[in-house]
Amino acid sequence: MSIFQRRNQGVHPNYAKHTSGSELKPLNRIDHVSIPVSMQIGPPPKAIVAKGDHVQVGQVIAEGDAYMSVPVHASVSGEVLEITSEVQSNGRACQVIKIKNDKRFTPYEQLAPPRVESKEDFIKAVRAAGLVGLGGAGFPTHIKLSPPSDKPIDYLLVNGMECEPYITSDDWLIRHKAAEIMQGIEAVLKWCEIPQAIIGMEDNTPEALIAMEEALKNSSCKDKVKVKALSSVYPRGAEKVLIRNFTGREVPSGGLPHDVGCLVQNVGTLRQIAEYLNTGMPLVTRIITMAGPALNRPGIYEVPIGAPIKDLIDLGGGLSKVAAKVIMGGPMMGVAVTSLNSPILKMNNAILVFDNESCDLGEELPCIGCGRCVRDCPMHLIPTELDRLSRKFDAENLILYGIDDCMECGACSYICPSKRYLVQHIRIGKQTVRSYRADQAALAAANSKKEDKA
Repeated sequence: MSIFQRRNQGVHPNYAKHTSGSELKPLNRIDHVSIPVSMQIGPPPKAIVAKGDHVQVGQVIAEGDAYMSVPVHASVSGEVLEITSEVQSNGRACQVIKIKNDKRFTPYEQLAPPRVESKEDFIKAVRAAGLVGLGGAGFPTHIKLSPPSDKPIDYLLVNGMECEPYITSDDWLIRHKAAEIMQGIEAVLKWCEIPQAIIGMEDNTPEALIAMEEALKNSSCKDKVKVKALSSVYPRGAEKVLIRNFTGREVPSGGLPHDVGCLVQNVGTLRQIAEYLNTGMPLVTRIITMAGPALNRPGIYEVPIGAPIKDLIDLGGGLSKVAAKVIMGGPMMGVAVTSLNSPILKMNNAILVFDNESCDLGEELPCIGCGRCVRDCPMHLIPTELDRLSRKFDAENLILYGIDDCMECGACSYICPSKRYLVQHIRIGKQTVRSYRADQAALAAANSKKEDKA
C-alpha cells in the first residue's frame, strides 16, 4: 500500500511560481498575427477568407465540414496579408492566415450570445466558440461534452490544478474570474445532465481556493458542487491522475474518462464557455504566463491567438540574458520552439525562456537500477524498460509494456539520478509504434485485397 501511495504522488520539482499574484497586462500592440488553422486534435478547418479581405475580432476565418473540426476566428481586426503554409512547433506544416493588426480591435458586427434551449444547442454553441481543451491537449471541447450514449457521466471534474512549474495562468483566472468559471460549470451540469461536480485544486494556492469557494456560495448549483484541495504534487493535474485522486476510479488502459463516468474540463475552458454564452465572443485570446530566468519582466499577459512569440517577448520587456531555449507550455511537458516567429496557439498557456545555465541537462550516464522512475511513474509503468525498447525500436514489446499509457509527464526524467533521456526516447518509441501499426494496417489491407481477388 505504501508503494501504491507513493506511485500516486509523482515528484516535487521546484515550482518557481514567481508570477503568482501578478496583475494581468494586455500584450496586443503587435503588427500582425499568424493564425494556424490546425490548433486541435482532428481534421483542421480550411480558410474561408482571402488575401486582401478585411476581418474583425471574432469573425470566422477558417471552418471545416468534419464534426470534429472547430472554427478558427480572427484575433485582431485588419487586413488579411496572405494565406500560406508554414511548419509549426510540432514539426508539421499547416495553413496559416496572416492578418495585419490595425490595432483598433473592432468586434465582429454579427457577434451575439447564442440561443441555447437544449443540449444540442449547447453543443453547437461550444463548437461555434472555437473551443478546444485549454489545458494543453487541444481536444475539441464539443466532442468531449458528447460521450457515447452508453457511457453516462456522473462526475464533472473541474481541473484547477496547475501543477507544472512556473505557470500561474489558471491561478490568476480562478482568483479573478471564479464567478465566470462557476457559470461555465452550471451550464455543463445543466445541459449535459451531470448530477455533480468536483473542483480539484492544490493547497498551495490559498487565494484561488478562497475565490472559488466564494463563487460557489453564490452559485445556483452549490448543492451539486464541491471544492476539494490536495497537496501540490506533480503531475496531479493530469486527467487520469485527477480522476484517480478525486473519485478513486481508474481509467482502463487505452480507455477514456467517460469509461469511468467522468468528464474533465479545465477552468479556462469553462470560463470561455461562459464568455461565449454571455457575449458571443469566441476564443480569440489566451491568458499566458511569461516567465523564466532569461526574461526581464515575467508576468501574466493576455495575448491574441497567433501573436508571434518574438514580438511578445520584446513587448513584455525583452531578455535579461541570452536565450538558450524557449518553451511553449511548462518545463515538464512543454515543447521547445525552433523559431521565435512561432505563434501563440489556442492551447498555449505559457512561454518560458531559459538561459544556458538553467537548461543544462547534464551528461547522460548509464542506468544504475535505482527504480526511482518506476516508483514515481503516475501511470504505474516501467520507464527504464520503455527507454530500452525504444532505443531498440522494438514496437511489439513497447506495446506489451504499455507505452500507449505513458502521458509523457517527464516525472521519470526529472527524478533520474543518471539524467537518462527517458521521456525523450519514449516519444521516439511512440513514433516507432505508430509506424508499426500503419505498416500492419497496410499489410492487412493488401492481404484482404488478395483474398477478394482470389
